[in-house]
Amino acid sequence: MSYKVTLKSSGKTFQIKPSQTILEAATIAGITIPFGCGDGMCGACKGELINGNVMLEGYQESALTEEEKLDGLILCCKALATEDIVINIRGDEDEGDEVVEIKEISVRIESVEKLNEDIIKMILKLQDNETLKFRAGQYLEFIMDDDSRRAFSLANPPHENLLELHLKLIKEGKFTQFVFEKMQEKSIHRVEIPIGEFYLRESDKPIIFVAGGTGFAPIKSIIEDMIFKEIKRPIYLYRGVNKFEDLYMNDLPFRWVKENKDFTYIPVSENKSECNKQLRIGLVHEAVLEDFSTLADVQVYCCGTPGLVKTAFESFIKKGLTEDHFFADGFPFDIPKK
Repeated sequence: MSYKVTLKSSGKTFQIKPSQTILEAATIAGITIPFGCGDGMCGACKGELINGNVMLEGYQESALTEEEKLDGLILCCKALATEDIVINIRGDEDEGDEVVEIKEISVRIESVEKLNEDIIKMILKLQDNETLKFRAGQYLEFIMDDDSRRAFSLANPPHENLLELHLKLIKEGKFTQFVFEKMQEKSIHRVEIPIGEFYLRESDKPIIFVAGGTGFAPIKSIIEDMIFKEIKRPIYLYRGVNKFEDLYMNDLPFRWVKENKDFTYIPVSENKSECNKQLRIGLVHEAVLEDFSTLADVQVYCCGTPGLVKTAFESFIKKGLTEDHFFADGFPFDIPKK
């Protein structure tokens, strides 16, 4: 049994099973719904229920208040349809971009390079003369032997004939532990690609990028794509880490600063004992709040843990940022088998 979900503005439809959230079903159908943490914490996937009914489970009230629920708002990452529904979501008519096909393909691991103690750069090559279109900032899913999935953001711009990933070793993480210890170069693997709505929106507003850890990967993809396309907008890149050694590929942003006059780079470490003139000490979202008296006229692109996305979203809104100008990619989150 399944129900039909209709997006009111565009008229797009997709099927949803009773066990799926709206976000999960939309992702499987190749339809992007804006989201941040994917876990009911930040509110970035908020939409309006026009017709039908849903069940909402396991979310924080700060992400969806009782008053908002009474007004018909829902969280797509936590909403289970109980019948056919019609919803409005942010960005349903966004940009009029061409639809990018999501497909399952085979890739070969071309190289694996250690960037620091717990992060590697993996280069993948397409197989069988496969061609691929994706938007800078999107991600892929590795499909494991048991059909479970693990998502990784693409770190390279679309014009390059390769796929670059930044992988962090997570203790007891089945996939990343396997990568670090056993995955061999030249081995073939299945992936589904491209997925996600974390990509650059057309505007002349200044951009604030906020990256936590390997959240640098999709932001690197977007920035390099902007440079390649000669998109001229003021850019502020804030990178948040636990300690200086976590700033992998740190020379690259400084090169961007030298080569682009409207580029500002602010690395931020939470380690109060750091003695490095390059570093700001503190929390990365707080560095943004310190530097801007208002966020009313900027776009923010944030990628990191769900906690970072939630905190940044809430604090930036209070500083004047509108919800429509906050774009996020939160990780990690569980991906259902398909």
